[in-house]
Parts: sequence; C-alpha cells; structure tokens
Amino acid sequence: MVWIRRFDVPVALSIAGSDSGGGAGIEADLKAFAAVGVHGAIALTALTAQNSTGVFGVFPVSPDFVFKQIEVVFEDMGINAAKTGMLFNSEIISAVCEAIDKFKFPVVVDPVMIAKSGAPLLKDDAIDTLISELIPRALIVTPNVFEAERIYGSKISNIADAEHAAKEISKLGVKAVVIKGGHLSGDESTDILFYRGRTWRFSLPRLNSKNTHGTGCCFSAAIAGYLAKGFSIVEAVKRAKELTYYAIMYGLPVGKGVGSVNPLAITYLDSERFRVLRDLEEGFNLLRNLKGISDLIPQCRSNFVYALPDAVNVYDVAGFPGRISVINGKLVAFSPPKFGGSDHVARIILTAIKYDPNIRSAINLKYSEDIVNAAIKAGLKVSMFDRALEPTEIKKIEGMSLPWGVKTAIEEVGFVPDIIYDRGGFNREAMVRVLGKDPYDIVKKVKAILREL
Repeated sequence: MVWIRRFDVPVALSIAGSDSGGGAGIEADLKAFAAVGVHGAIALTALTAQNSTGVFGVFPVSPDFVFKQIEVVFEDMGINAAKTGMLFNSEIISAVCEAIDKFKFPVVVDPVMIAKSGAPLLKDDAIDTLISELIPRALIVTPNVFEAERIYGSKISNIADAEHAAKEISKLGVKAVVIKGGHLSGDESTDILFYRGRTWRFSLPRLNSKNTHGTGCCFSAAIAGYLAKGFSIVEAVKRAKELTYYAIMYGLPVGKGVGSVNPLAITYLDSERFRVLRDLEEGFNLLRNLKGISDLIPQCRSNFVYALPDAVNVYDVAGFPGRISVINGKLVAFSPPKFGGSDHVARIILTAIKYDPNIRSAINLKYSEDIVNAAIKAGLKVSMFDRALEPTEIKKIEGMSLPWGVKTAIEEVGFVPDIIYDRGGFNREAMVRVLGKDPYDIVKKVKAILREL
C-alpha cells in the first residue's frame, strides 16, 4: 500500500445542489474529484427531489449556512480550487461571493440555470446577480451554448459565434471562458476556451448517447480538480474534456429518462488497460511454451491481440508491434504489447465484437487443411470466407477486406466461431484466425489444435 501524506492531498470544493437521483450536482462532482485524484469537499446549496425524468422539488439552504460550510472546510483543510453549480437564488450567490473574497480560493463557475428536463435551477432575478457578482470573481466560467447566449445576450449558432461570445464574456472580468460545444451541430463536439487574449479549440468525436445527465457538473468539477492539482488552465480544460468524454461514452442507463454520466469511467478504463496488457503478455508466454507452436506461425508472421471492452478502433486493441516471429524454433516478440500494436488482427476482433462483445481476443496462424481439420476434431466451431467473392468496392478501400471476410464468415454460421479461415488470393496469404474471449481462451484453443495435429 502507498501511503499519501495528508498535506500532499489537494482539496477541491463543490458549492452546489444535491441530486437525489445521484447523476448530477454534488454527487457527480465528488465522483469527478475522485477520478481526478483530489479530495472532494462540499458546501450544499440546495436539496432537490429529482430523478432521471425531472426535478420535482427544490429546498434551498440558508445563505448563512452555505457560507459556514465553506468557512469550516477552508479553515480545516484549505481549498485548492472550488466549483459552483446550482446556486438557486441571489442570496446564496452573494454568500458565495463573500466567501470567495474572504478566503481567496480560485473558483470555476458552472452557470447552472436550467436542468436537462427544463426545470429552472436558478431564479430569474438571480441570473443578473450571477452575471454581475459571481462571474467577475471566477477564474473560469463554463457555460453551455444556451447559458452563454443568456450571459452574452446574443444568439450562438456556430463555432465562430462561440469564439466571439467567449471573448465578449471575458470582458465581465473572468480570467478564462469555456463555451461547451455539445449543443452545436457537427460530427465533433468542440469546446472553445478564451484565455489571455487567445482562443483554443478542444474537439472530440460527438457521442450518440442518452446518458448525459450531469455532463456539465462532471466537466466543471474535473477542471476544478485538475486546477487543485496544479495544472494550468489550458491543460485542466483539455484533461476535463477527455474525462467527460469517457464519462458520456460509458454513461449509466439508469432510470426511465435521461441516464447519468459516469465520471469514474476513465479510472475503470485505465485499470482495464493495465489488465489487458498484463493478460496479453501472460497469454503470449503461455503460447510460446506450447510444443509445436512455431510450426503454426505464418510466413507473414503472427499477431496476438486483446481488446478493451466496447473497443471501437485499433487503439482500443492491444497487440505486439512488429508482430510475432520465430527465431531458432522459438516464438519471439520484438516489443511488449501496446495499444495500437496491431492493425490486421485488430480489425478482425473489432468486427467480431460487433456480433459478440465477449469475443475480445484473436491470433492469426498459417493455413493448412490439417490445421482446419484438427480444429474441427478438437470440437471448435469453424467458418470461412472466399476472397474470390470479395466485392470490388471492398477491395478498393484500404483495411476493409478483413472486416468484410470476418463479417461474411460470422453471418454464414449465425454466430462468432472459434476459427475463421480463408484459402488466400492474389497477394493474400491463406490464413487461420483463432478467436476467443481472452488470451487464455486463445491459448486453450491453440493447444487443442496442436493436440489433434
């Protein structure tokens, strides 16, 4: 166990409301703080009765008690950075401003005005207070397009509009403005950062997900967390964008309405990446000790891959850069496994995952009738595709031949088989592919084939 000294732990404070459904508010903020690696503290501004379908009641905390929560946290733990979320009324906003002035901590303002369900989370008369009193005291403000329009006072229809609005909002006195691009059209979601007279764009592929409740909370809390750890504003925004991306990608479909983001997804993903690399390397060590395995390596050499759950591209699949060769009768990998270390075999497993998400590992072996017959004798399920039947339009697209072949072989039998082979074609070596749940499953199947040869 690694012990962390108390004074090495940064503290981030969430000044926000509670979501009884657990998807947004302080509940989401604390998860984001944990994912970033800081200690999360809270100053509760309001209780809400809400779930995935809407907000059904709000019970605000007294402004004096909001101030008191901030005060006692600061005096005991210190506050490296804070964020605000739902503040509800002008009196609470004024209490928060008083605390910022007294305790001098940097604050990220998420100008929460309306819930995803349409319920108001900030009284109309408090919007002007937020704009005139809180935003000028902020280090960063993170409005979505609709919130930015209310602050800016004009319509935002595209990225150019957002860049201009960010610049104008900065004139309120806030050091940095981030306008979130989730509500703008396009294949990518682009967030705009205006800071010190310069504009940055942070873009990631747009995700088609209904599990977006708590997105803004997660993003602003992650920024505050990274600031608490000492990252620059630009780096904090960049990292928070990535954390929120995975929080949406691996969102939680809870409830009957809008599902919740999963701020801890990035930590689960990091641990899963470690497990994938570890298991693949262990699987290779088991494979190389199988008697006769060197006789199954094809002329073009082999690769052995293992994908992350829900892998979507070759960088979600670990393989061996430089492939696996045979030297003096022994299997040799010239590099440890890495994500993106395979292209061809990775595309095989990426196609198979679409039919069965449990099939995440594969290896390519040389083709012979004896090997195919040994697989059948071992009780493995076998299918094949004929490269002569590959459509011309598929041949013209680089990297599409194998996905087409694997798709064809799977749809021929109606499930993902253990073995997919082809007899080759022009400039294409005949090949046997072994597919399985994990590297240990692959080793088990290859061992069964060798036993029957």
